[in-house]
Amino acid sequence: MAVDGDAADAERLGDLLHDAFNAHDHAAEGVFTPDFRSHPLGTTGPEAVTRAWTALHAVHPEARVVVEDLLVDGDRAAVRTSVHGTGTPEPPTILEIVHTRDGRVAEVWGLTDLTSRTPPR
Repeated sequence: MAVDGDAADAERLGDLLHDAFNAHDHAAEGVFTPDFRSHPLGTTGPEAVTRAWTALHAVHPEARVVVEDLLVDGDRAAVRTSVHGTGTPEPPTILEIVHTRDGRVAEVWGLTDLTSRTPPR
């Protein structure tokens, strides 16, 4: 599942990941480098993605992500996604910086905006 390093391929890589998440397809591990690191989760290895996706789908089986923005610069991409199907009035937003290497995802940094899950005061 490796892709080349230009913007079109980075977009295709993002589509592969988000489509795999939405389909509950954990075969997407091949999109990640063997030493993949998720900084928000503090985990390494492609199997960490499978564990995280499985845990999220167990709580929110209808969860699906929609890519709202994708900005690519060389081997880095900034992605803003919204997460639907979580039962919140407004979908949570995820902001991620993705580092690619050899056409695969090597590292991810990210923040999740959970204000939609917080009741108004």
